[in-house]
Amino acid sequence: MATAIEFNNISKLYRLGMVGTGTLSHDLKRWWTINIRHKEDPYLRIGETNDRSTKGESDYVWALKDIDFKVEQGDVVGIIGKNGAGKSTLLKILSRVTAPTTGTIRARGRIGSLLEVGTGFHPEMTGRENIYMNGAILGMTKAEINRKLDEIIDFSGCERYIDTPVKRYSSGMMVRLGFAVAAHLDPEILVVDEVLAVGDAEFQKKAIGKMQDVSKGEGRTVLFVSHNMGSIKALCKHGLLLENGKVKYSGDISQTITEYLSGNNIDYGVALVDRKDRIGIGGIRVNRISITTIKNEEITHVLSGQDFKLRFYYESTLADTQKNILLGVRINDGNGNNISLIHNRLTGNPFSVKKGEGLFELLVHNNPLNAGLYSISYSIMGNNGQLPYLDFIDSAMKLKVQEGDFYRSGELAPRDFGPLLLNAQLFNIQ
Repeated sequence: MATAIEFNNISKLYRLGMVGTGTLSHDLKRWWTINIRHKEDPYLRIGETNDRSTKGESDYVWALKDIDFKVEQGDVVGIIGKNGAGKSTLLKILSRVTAPTTGTIRARGRIGSLLEVGTGFHPEMTGRENIYMNGAILGMTKAEINRKLDEIIDFSGCERYIDTPVKRYSSGMMVRLGFAVAAHLDPEILVVDEVLAVGDAEFQKKAIGKMQDVSKGEGRTVLFVSHNMGSIKALCKHGLLLENGKVKYSGDISQTITEYLSGNNIDYGVALVDRKDRIGIGGIRVNRISITTIKNEEITHVLSGQDFKLRFYYESTLADTQKNILLGVRINDGNGNNISLIHNRLTGNPFSVKKGEGLFELLVHNNPLNAGLYSISYSIMGNNGQLPYLDFIDSAMKLKVQEGDFYRSGELAPRDFGPLLLNAQLFNIQ
């Protein structure tokens, strides 16, 4: 398969708070070194890694550093990473909004970009006029825009306001119109930044469907930046994980997401040692809870349909081995409503605990929780569930669930479908 985009040693250096190098002497030194002496920019050597959480010693930072990867024609690549990782900078370089400090990009075909809300729109012009202007900026001819105008307006869902100045549009309407123009450019390469997050659930679904049609049906290439792991997994085949301006991982999208969720720079789990709302007579106490993948890699949140574990790290001061220990785990939604309660007697797994440290695990298959924020409570009792509690904490930790392909259909269930997704199928019996 032909290569659509090739990034060769792409780097981007910025000086914080300045345009240019900040002083005339620095600018002259840079010009003299590069153009007269034909040597490397002297300020490239002092650039620091772009870690936004640390102060640093230099005013120069590498927003991107030594980016090398290829995108095959017709591929859909999800670019993920924390805020400040360099995702938007990479797309801006590809879209020629800014130039790289070092390196080259080779792209085959016309590029359609949607990087920011209302990019290229004039607030005093109507939606219809902005379609023509934005289309021309993106490289469409007037005849091409005329031919696609009705389709663009219909896709945007802004027909009623199409002859109204866009300064009166909401941010979501601006995104709808901008995406509609970019998507109907018929680009060989479609570049979409996080802007879809501004749109409502209906439009996000429509936009993702359009990108799937563009890639699968028409064989075009898509680069998609998002923090919504469900959308990324539903749309993309391959992934690129950026961290502090560098490529941390590149490969299969599922593994890329796993690498992102199990990165080393995030504080995982919840320490419970100092919880003052703990109830129980003691003997056993949970000191920490974490969320992990099926391979025991700690993560910060899970997707609908994902297998995951809750791990309860406990310490027992009981003198003898205690049998018939009951662990109960309750899940509540954001309003405090009880969603589910499970304990090991119900699942037929008797627990016994001896003195020292240990671990309880709750394995959840095909996570049935819809996207949202939930709370996890736990209780430990002896004598197969007889009171009093040995250890109990209400709302011990939060569980964040993002949209996922629960039904393995490429469709993401909207949040307003309710907190639980039914593990079922529909059939048409003739």
